[in-house]
Amino acid sequence: MEILFILSVPVVLALCPLLIRGARPLGWLSAAGYLAVLLVCFELIGRFLRQQSAIALYNFFYLDALSLFFMLVVLIVALAAALYSTGFIARDVETQSLNQNRGRFYYVFFNLFIFSMLMVTVVNSLGAMWVAIELTTLVSAFLVGFYNTKNSVEAAWKYIIICSVGIILALLGTILFSYALIFSGGARSLNWLDLMAAAGSLNGNVLKIAFIFILVGYGTKAGLAPMHTWLPDAHSQAVSPASALLSGVLLKTSIYAILRFVMIVNRSIGPAYTGHLLLLFGLISLIVAAGFIVVQKDLKRLLAYSSIEHIGLVAIGLGLGGLWGVYGALLHVFNHAVTKSLLFFGAGNIVKKYDSHNLHTIHGVVHVLPFTGIMVLIGVFAVAGLPPFSIFFSELIILAGAFLKGSYLVAGLLLILIAVIFGALVYHFGRIMFGKPPKDMAVTAEPVPGALAFVFLLFFICVMGLAIPDMINRLLLSAVALVRGI
Repeated sequence: MEILFILSVPVVLALCPLLIRGARPLGWLSAAGYLAVLLVCFELIGRFLRQQSAIALYNFFYLDALSLFFMLVVLIVALAAALYSTGFIARDVETQSLNQNRGRFYYVFFNLFIFSMLMVTVVNSLGAMWVAIELTTLVSAFLVGFYNTKNSVEAAWKYIIICSVGIILALLGTILFSYALIFSGGARSLNWLDLMAAAGSLNGNVLKIAFIFILVGYGTKAGLAPMHTWLPDAHSQAVSPASALLSGVLLKTSIYAILRFVMIVNRSIGPAYTGHLLLLFGLISLIVAAGFIVVQKDLKRLLAYSSIEHIGLVAIGLGLGGLWGVYGALLHVFNHAVTKSLLFFGAGNIVKKYDSHNLHTIHGVVHVLPFTGIMVLIGVFAVAGLPPFSIFFSELIILAGAFLKGSYLVAGLLLILIAVIFGALVYHFGRIMFGKPPKDMAVTAEPVPGALAFVFLLFFICVMGLAIPDMINRLLLSAVALVRGI
């Protein structure tokens, strides 16, 4: 019944604004709710590791190592975003950037967004998973256009239209998987377990075509290039806690969906076909991201293109396969989620203080926002892959996977592109962090809930780069074995 508790908490929290008027109490209530849910998630992980068996309910909900891992990532970022929202939204209401009703109803969409992402990870049916991913688009679009400015509304519509095209392609791919199952003499269910059981008898040619639709469709939502065009606009215009959720976990839920289909195709025709496609889209994503990061002038768009880079790295790790490639990719999912969320929180504070996204007009952040400035500096070095932070570790594992597999061209391209992006990020953030701040700009302290969110994420950024906690490591190894089919 823990699954029902995990899903019911966001729904209850989404109803609370109908009864509670203040934005700040709603923020603290959301944070308390997600702390409780995170603790239940850890209890489920502990039970799974003790029993080494999946957790199912009503033949509709299904939790194995992979879904538990992605649920954990969603809930860690959700708790941090709820803490950060507490101060961020309350400050917008107090300064009248938002009226009180709009501040309250932010939490309706915020909590429904988290509910929809959790649904992606717990359903057994690949059809229900498609519905949940479509729900993430519809709910999060309100958070992209939340400020109701010309740019934010335009970004929200662009997000809906492009992702809806992608999700239609994913639906076609899902239908083709169902077609392959029916004509193999298998059951008519779209449950992942049924498809996996029948994978050996499915028509390989149909699966190849179906997987292209799946990869392009869900890859659009994941932000893989060249289907990424919605992402920079949506991430830059969304309210900052929502930007963290979009970049930190929404992209990963689409990777999760792709992985479910990868496992079916790999069991049917072997891993080479899916591996080559993932490598192709991953490298394209890194090349596109590197080019735009070098010339970028908008702070939040810069972070958005960085997300495209890291989704590309995840795709490359999965494409390389093997223990090192898959382990590095899944570990990178976690590391990028916590690091990029911290950076989007920092970017939200900077944009609000300077009233600008333009990198050329922002200077002296460490003097004006000392706490935020220090956190962002650490986050930049972490996301750029500097040791001893967590992303360095997962990038190193993916590179090792490339060398061990003999993919020297892939490894060489990775090293070159990562070095270019590292230099560009240090250059851009060095300019805004230091120098003389605008005249008469007062020093601003970070609100307590926001500071807690930063410290909470920083803990994972530092710890995961030094020693992966045993529970997470064992869960990761179980998820890797599941993806590899062993």
